[in-house]
Amino acid sequence: MKSHFQFSNQQRNGIFLLVAIIVIAQCVYFFVDFSNEDDTVVDEPELELFRKEIDSLRMVELENSKPKIYPFNPNYITDYKGYTLGMTNEEIDRLHAFREENQWVNSAKQFQEVTGVSDSLLDQISPYFKFPDWVTNPKPKKQYTNTYSDSKTPKTFAQKIDLNQATAIQLQKVYGVGEKLSERIITYREKFNGGFIADIQLAEVWGLTPEVIERITNDFTVKTPRPITTYNLNSATRDELVKIQYIDYEIANNIIEERTLREGFKTLDELTKVEDFPVSKIEIIKLYLHL
Repeated sequence: MKSHFQFSNQQRNGIFLLVAIIVIAQCVYFFVDFSNEDDTVVDEPELELFRKEIDSLRMVELENSKPKIYPFNPNYITDYKGYTLGMTNEEIDRLHAFREENQWVNSAKQFQEVTGVSDSLLDQISPYFKFPDWVTNPKPKKQYTNTYSDSKTPKTFAQKIDLNQATAIQLQKVYGVGEKLSERIITYREKFNGGFIADIQLAEVWGLTPEVIERITNDFTVKTPRPITTYNLNSATRDELVKIQYIDYEIANNIIEERTLREGFKTLDELTKVEDFPVSKIEIIKLYLHL
C-alpha cells in the first residue's frame, strides 16, 4: 500500500496541478457559452423553396398511389370496376340490364343515356372508353355495280347469260358474289361433265345464300343443260334408283316399298313421305325422275 500512496514532493505537486486543471476545465465547460449565433442563422427563402419541393414530391407520390385507369370497353364494366370508377349500384345495374338484352353501348352519350351517370363523372371516365374499331372507324360500304341486274324489269330467258358458259368475272358482277364464291360456282360446274342440269343446283354450292342465288338467277340461267338419264319413278328398279344423286340402297328400298303400298306415285312430291328420304334434296332428285 505504501508503495502506491507514498509520493515525493515533486509528484504531489504534479497531482495537485492536474486536479486543478481538471476542475478549471469543468468550470469553463459549464459556465462559458461557446455557441456562435452566426451559425444558427436560417435562410428563410431557401427553406421555403425546400418545403415546396418536399410538398410537390409528396403530391406526386399521392397521385401515383391512386388506382390507375386504363382504356376499357364500357360494355364489360363489372360491379367492382363500376365501383372503382365512382358509379352507383343503380347505374351499374342499368348497364347490366341493358347488356342482358343483347344490346351494346357504342358511344359515351349512349352510355350516359343507359346508366344515367352525371355529366361530371362522364367527363372524368369517358376519355378512357375504348370501343371496337368497327364502331369508332366504320369502313365505308362498298358500292357494287351490277351490269346485268335490273330490279324493275325482269330479264327474259333470252336476255340471261348461260350459267354453263358464264365466266368468274361475269358472276362477280352480281351483288354478293365475290372472287371466292365465283370460283366455287365454276368448280362445282366443272365437277360434272357438261355442267349444271338446272338452276336449282346452285343450292349445292357452299356459301350461296337463297338471296344471292335469287340475284344470280335474275341474270343467269342454264340454257345448255348436260344430258342425263331420267327414270320413271313408278317402274325404276333399285339399281336404277341408286344411280340418282343422294339416293342409296336403303332409300331406294324404302321408295319401292312406299310405291307398292301406294300402288304407284301420283306426283313426285309424294317422295317426301318415304322413310329417311332427303327432303332438302328433293328438287335435285326430281331432275332425274319422271312419271
